Amino acid sequence: MTAAKDLFIIAVDPDRSVGQGDLSLALAGAELIDLLSSAHTVTLDGDLIVPGRQSPDDRLLGEAWSALAGQAPYERVEDWLWRRGHDLSAAYQTALEEEGLLHQQRRGRSAFGAERVEPVDSPARRQALSRWADSEPVLVALASAVGIRDGQSEDEPDIDDEAVTTVLVAVNDAVMELEAERQKRAIENTAFANLWRGP
Repeated sequence: MTAAKDLFIIAVDPDRSVGQGDLSLALAGAELIDLLSSAHTVTLDGDLIVPGRQSPDDRLLGEAWSALAGQAPYERVEDWLWRRGHDLSAAYQTALEEEGLLHQQRRGRSAFGAERVEPVDSPARRQALSRWADSEPVLVALASAVGIRDGQSEDEPDIDDEAVTTVLVAVNDAVMELEAERQKRAIENTAFANLWRGP
């Protein structure tokens, strides 16, 4: 399992509510961290992503690797998060459903109640939950970026890899930027509604 899949499984727990945009940005960051941990796949030159010569075996990571700019000028981490993160949570949902790791669960008594996806009991889910219970630093940092804490320490996870830290900082910045944009739109919509409503 990859950090990205572990993050998705943790995020879709039925007791949690995570914004799809936030999750998509964090998944893009998780993919980049997964690529950084694979030999000859990706390195960082400052905040520029330099693809290696070897594609990973995982299908979604392979797609991420193939989408990287193969020649200079290389893409900045922040730009990658926004580009790769577009609807990425939906892509992970589809992939994990195809792998039998998620299923649709109807909520409420009505046959027309809202459906949501839930992880099935599987070795992949148990591994993700084990990493979460063990407070694996990268998983905790990514989950924290999208607002998942569940009793995890408020302290910053201890990560001594500079490239991974660069990605995590970019994920946090991108999620905060997305939230600021949401708040701006909410204020504009309220002002517009008040204008039409009149005094």
